[in-house]
Amino acid sequence: MSGMDDRSEAYENKFAHDEQLRFKAEARRNKMLGLWAAELLGKEGEDAEAYAKEVIVADFEEAGDDDVFRKVRRDFDEAGVEQSDHQLRRRMDEFMQEAMQQVLTE
Repeated sequence: MSGMDDRSEAYENKFAHDEQLRFKAEARRNKMLGLWAAELLGKEGEDAEAYAKEVIVADFEEAGDDDVFRKVRRDFDEAGVEQSDHQLRRRMDEFMQEAMQQVLTE
């Protein structure tokens, strides 16, 4: 039975490790998205960094990416920034891929 216990523990450890990497990648993606959006919103320096933090915090509202998408979409709409939903989702996907690469190579 020890072999089964070891295998189960290994799967649990891998799952926890994968979840930790995903969490880091999502936070990094959200920061990159926030900085990109801040630029389109005309924010610079500390204002851009503060906005990126708002985007990161928005991700804790609910599971999934919809909370982040809604925050940036709403801010774009209020500021008159021309970005379609498709363009915004595509940027989110691109930033996620980049963030995963960065996290995996650290």
